[in-house]
Amino acid sequence: MRNLASLVLAASLSLPATNVVAEDSETSDNSVPETLGFVEWVVMNDTNLRLKARLDTGAKTSSLHAVNVEEFQKDNEEWVKFQLPLGDHEDQPSEGEIDHEDVVLEFERPIHRTVLIKRKGAPSQRRYVVKMEFCIAGTIHETQFSLTDRGNFSYPVLLGRRFMRDDNILIDSADSFIAQQDCEFSTLEEIAQQAD
Repeated sequence: MRNLASLVLAASLSLPATNVVAEDSETSDNSVPETLGFVEWVVMNDTNLRLKARLDTGAKTSSLHAVNVEEFQKDNEEWVKFQLPLGDHEDQPSEGEIDHEDVVLEFERPIHRTVLIKRKGAPSQRRYVVKMEFCIAGTIHETQFSLTDRGNFSYPVLLGRRFMRDDNILIDSADSFIAQQDCEFSTLEEIAQQAD
């Protein structure tokens, strides 16, 4: 038995050094992964809207709370318009002058693709997917979001594996709000003024 162990050890030590160098150079080309909590703040880039996001390794595609989703044609392309009512998730800081229920943001985006979501015990659902920019942990990212009504969920944004993989993010499932940097955001009143 001792001879077999010696052979295995000798075989592993005799691997060509180029394999080790190649692996080291490959990992040195990648940036160091950033660790975030399972819940973090995100700020939607074009509105400065701050929302809570759950980082979920169980979902491939990210999703964003959206209601009144409608497809339309623009410049011979398929677009989608949708609304994000701030009363469904009152995450935006307010100076108390406006009620969250009074602010509904409207968006228009080109349709990147559609997905068919299979749901246990319910009919399948077709969802539009759009690309949107957002800030998390002080850095701007772009990812694909499927549009769905998340009004009954605690988090209006869900960030999935595609975002984590593409942007080199690791998740600490035992902690939340651990981002080292913040993103600039607007108050509810400032967002309402921009929307007018």
